[in-house]
Amino acid sequence: MGIYLGIDIGTSGTKTLAIREDGSILAAATAEYPLASPHPGWSEQNPEDWWQATIKTVRKVMADGQCDKSDVRGIGLSGQMHGSVFLDKQQQVIRPALLWNDQRTAAECDEIERRTGGRKRLISMVANPALTGFTAPKILWLRNHEPRHYDRLTQVLLPKDFVRHRLTGEFATEVSDASGTLLLDVKRRQWSQALLNKLEIDPAVLPKVYESEEVSGQLSQTAAKLLKLPVGIPVVGGGGDQAAGAVGNGIVRRGLISATMGTSGVVFAHSDEMQVDPDGRVHTFCHAVRGKWHVMGVVLSAGGSLQWYRNQLAQEEVRVAQRQKIDPYELITRQAAEVPAGCEGLYFLPYLTGERTPHADPYARAAWIGLSLRHGRGHLARAVMEGATYAMRDCLEIIKGMDIPVREIRLSGGGARSSFWRQMQADVYGQKVVTINAEEGPAYGVALLAAAGTGAFKNVEEACQQTISIVSNTSPSAERKVYQKTYPLYGKLYSSLKADYRTIAELVAGK
Repeated sequence: MGIYLGIDIGTSGTKTLAIREDGSILAAATAEYPLASPHPGWSEQNPEDWWQATIKTVRKVMADGQCDKSDVRGIGLSGQMHGSVFLDKQQQVIRPALLWNDQRTAAECDEIERRTGGRKRLISMVANPALTGFTAPKILWLRNHEPRHYDRLTQVLLPKDFVRHRLTGEFATEVSDASGTLLLDVKRRQWSQALLNKLEIDPAVLPKVYESEEVSGQLSQTAAKLLKLPVGIPVVGGGGDQAAGAVGNGIVRRGLISATMGTSGVVFAHSDEMQVDPDGRVHTFCHAVRGKWHVMGVVLSAGGSLQWYRNQLAQEEVRVAQRQKIDPYELITRQAAEVPAGCEGLYFLPYLTGERTPHADPYARAAWIGLSLRHGRGHLARAVMEGATYAMRDCLEIIKGMDIPVREIRLSGGGARSSFWRQMQADVYGQKVVTINAEEGPAYGVALLAAAGTGAFKNVEEACQQTISIVSNTSPSAERKVYQKTYPLYGKLYSSLKADYRTIAELVAGK
């Protein structure tokens, strides 16, 4: 039975796993790397760190006694979306990569809308508005602010596609990740020549576009030696981390929705046709399933808000957890569980890094609202968890409003591992949620894509049907009624503060 590798180039680290055709996981390994923020709102990484982490994790996985390198039949790639790797004619990295959560390009987003005739015209061209995280405004930022670097530019790659180039020597991407550049004609699944012309971007700097299970190249001799694998292993297109994670969750049929509570939060809906929100509040991208699309809402700091709380305000819980040899989140969750739903009037807005869905506001900032002497640490923690979950519901409500059926919500990420947070999600969303047997996310999804693309399965749908099953169900409790009353006020709080967020940003910038 063949072995398939899935490699996910994440923001905090790279994860590689090996699976069999039956979906069983043989081995997994993770390697972390740093993230730099040289100025407020900037977020950068060194692409070489991704490649070194790939070498390290593949070697570690293949050193496992269950993995024989001669059995490896295919490799799939996933990665953080929207990031930009700029290469010169010697194929060397020009500068650190600008990441998905980098917020420096607000002026370039305005420029894109101006050049294309406005937001609605842009959405009609590429199904999405210009957002600071996307790749196209990053290219314009390089041209506007680092012209010497821009003059050297010969190739722009997404994070996983930089690793693909190191693996195969090919300049290639695939439709799901390319959708997040803002430069893809999402309906036709090819680069938008019309938009490239308006932005004066040479199409030659963009890689060839493949479908996600399509073979995009073979492992080169140089890479094979570094990874200690045979030469010529097929490398399939793979997927952006959200589309790949959806495949890993089996979101490949109409009516299936995934709610992933990771550092960011994503509500992801499969669609057989291209469906677009005319206001651009959610993304419409090509799916990693051939000929299909997806609609996706993104919360920039979902689980990341609780991580911030742990790092900045829960040092005592971290120390106690170390002594007890348990996860600090377990102690934080226990405190939150002692507080009633709705936190006795305390709200948390999870806009630590701005917000994408539904506000598309890089200036938005986080806040506790409603604090009183009544509130303690448990209230603060639960409010953070509720705030992140309310933000996820914002995404879900837009998807429902687009007449996309929501028959089943599959949970994943850190918010799916906690029974307390699973129950909170069922109550806030107002319907049953489930978990599945696969918990490895994007790496698992692209391993399945590699299996489908190299002939182990007829297609991606068959791969998911034969490997993924439901393992738990959580139905709404009586606390659902509390959230029916508290959620509408949560939505009003952003509107009340919107103008002040911009003023705060100007004060910080000294304007």
